[in-house]
Amino acid sequence: MQAIKRIPVLEVFGPTVQGEGMVIGRKTMFVRTAGCDYSCSWCDSAFTWDGSAKADIRMLTANEIIEELMAIGGKTFEHVTISGGNPALLPQLSVFIEELHARGISVALETQGSRWQDWFWSIDELTLSPKPPSSGMKTDWQILDEIVSKLNEKEASFCLKTVVFDDEDLEYATFVHMRYPNVPFYLQAGNSQLQETEPHRMLPYLVERYEWLINRVMPNDELKRVHVLPQLHTWVWGNKKGV
Repeated sequence: MQAIKRIPVLEVFGPTVQGEGMVIGRKTMFVRTAGCDYSCSWCDSAFTWDGSAKADIRMLTANEIIEELMAIGGKTFEHVTISGGNPALLPQLSVFIEELHARGISVALETQGSRWQDWFWSIDELTLSPKPPSSGMKTDWQILDEIVSKLNEKEASFCLKTVVFDDEDLEYATFVHMRYPNVPFYLQAGNSQLQETEPHRMLPYLVERYEWLINRVMPNDELKRVHVLPQLHTWVWGNKKGV
């Protein structure tokens, strides 16, 4: 008898609104997994990989996670977002995704595009978010090319998203868009005020960063078919976790 593969879970919360990417504004529950193969300098979820929340990791089966989702969200949702860290490190998520679909629940997931999993084809809204120079990480273009190619083979529902903090990041984002011109592309204003705890102090800064990004994108003749987004949840709750 094959052993049940458990999933390292740090948070289950919601329902709330999705704050990023192709499903921004979508009512969703969140499941946050532990572990990441990156260590971005501005990561707003560093606790998923830096060891600071190691004691909070729970190894749960797919059905145990669904039971917790139902206990928290009841009948108020039909959409789940799997986040991290990098959930693409976990091949065992395939069973969780299948169980959600069996209950009529759609699934969104974001990953940086550094690892492939066959269950990518089953995700209803998949976001590939390669990391720009400000992150301190390097993109493996060969791997990202392969992932995009595989997703296109089966006409999967996916997009690309890049967070932008400065002009160098925007140049990188433009390169990403030109490399994959037929993939829906989202630009998102970055948040470098991760230590601020008061949401009302965050909003003027976030609006300024969003306006800066809009002003940079509008005259760019290589960025015609793009969506320019804020990080919506930070406008409402700042850097608060679990919302």
